[in-house]
Amino acid sequence: MPNDIQRVAPALGAYTTEGLFGKVWAGADLSARDRGLVTVAILITRNQTAELKAYIARALEAGVTPAEISETITHLAFYAGWGNAMAAVAAAADVYEERGVDANALPKAKPEPLPLNEEAENARQKQVQGNFGSVSQGVVDNTQNFLFRDLWLRPDLKPRDRSLITVVALIASSQVAQIPYHLNRAMDNGLTREDVGGVLAHAAFYTGWPNVFTALPVVKEVLEKRTK
Repeated sequence: MPNDIQRVAPALGAYTTEGLFGKVWAGADLSARDRGLVTVAILITRNQTAELKAYIARALEAGVTPAEISETITHLAFYAGWGNAMAAVAAAADVYEERGVDANALPKAKPEPLPLNEEAENARQKQVQGNFGSVSQGVVDNTQNFLFRDLWLRPDLKPRDRSLITVVALIASSQVAQIPYHLNRAMDNGLTREDVGGVLAHAAFYTGWPNVFTALPVVKEVLEKRTK
């Protein structure tokens, strides 16, 4: 690949080695582990599988566990689409085979769930039911049963990281209407203001500047409201 870059786009090669890996990945505004998780989430969301295998390996080397990669793929089936998740499975399978990752290192299909905040979930469900029950009760029910009373309670990806990859997926797909709810949830789950800034700066290289600038006003509004 480096030889191909030099033959086709030497400037891109310089930006990649000196800028992206020389400076961005070495930046102190986000941990290497978070950068690995964020990048894998972006590539899955955008179905950019050509580099996914290499970045899954990089994420593992940065401290993301095979179980967390598994949960990231599973989670993004709901937030980026089943087909994108299935494409990611193939890339991860190759990495796991190369590294000798077996079933014992992976999450159970039906683990003991994390505790549910009944009050918060009931409030969320009541709002969604009131807004959209008359449009699609199936969406309302599936959101409750599959997502917030199941997927979000799976223990092998911490709530903070689960929120992180959700926000990243929304940025990568320009689904800005969903950002306020999920960014607030992410910060309630432990994502800091500094983390948010680091995620945006990192994501620009993998999802493109326009997607990040589309998200920036929405993110700014959330941060300002939380400060008040």
